Amino acid sequence: MKSIKGFIEFIRSQGVVGLAVGFIMGGSITKFITSFVTDIINPLVGILISRAGDLKSNYIPIGSAKIMWGNFVSSFIDFIIIALVVYFGVKVLKLDKLDKKK
Repeated sequence: MKSIKGFIEFIRSQGVVGLAVGFIMGGSITKFITSFVTDIINPLVGILISRAGDLKSNYIPIGSAKIMWGNFVSSFIDFIIIALVVYFGVKVLKLDKLDKKK
């Protein structure tokens, strides 16, 4: 019984529950942002660069190889949007101030 109390105290003091919640939320936000980029942003970028269709399917053929620049650009847009969501989420919720000693 003492080990269970010690484990519960460890979880409370180390913020493991908050970490788990953050991990789960991060996964669902990533799915949401990926869908947003794939379904909305990529077609708009495709229209802007005069290549209708899915941005991910654009490539430069070099011999038998394909340089998948569209997939790279799509992944980069994904990364930038996720980074901005995380950054502003931390700032708005003031999570950056939680770990600082008072």
